[in-house]
Amino acid sequence: QVHLVESGGGLVQAGGSLRLSCAVSGGIFTNYAMAWFRQAPGKEREFVAGILWNSGYTSYADSAKGRFNISRDNAQNTVYLQMKGLQPEDTAVYYCATKLGGINIKVVAWTYWGQGTQVTVSS
Repeated sequence: QVHLVESGGGLVQAGGSLRLSCAVSGGIFTNYAMAWFRQAPGKEREFVAGILWNSGYTSYADSAKGRFNISRDNAQNTVYLQMKGLQPEDTAVYYCATKLGGINIKVVAWTYWGQGTQVTVSS
């Protein structure tokens, strides 16, 4: 049973930084992709960033480029999302997800999800 646990969310002032972590267990993820999504109140869940376990190839939503960095620690089976320059519009519940194969920006493409971690950015 694949299990994902996010941590690192919290309250931060505009312009601040946070690092989210996603610990993954219950499988061998050699050919898997990992991603971070977010869902703001009243809005649909949206893709933020993705990474391939094998190659480390990354992909970012336009809103994340230049501010967020996704990385993975294969030995620890953990994926990180370093966020800087946070703005109030970044306020959302952030979810990590995993799937076999490549990165896909569509929510329905992802198989396993964590429970989410709240990020709140005050102005």
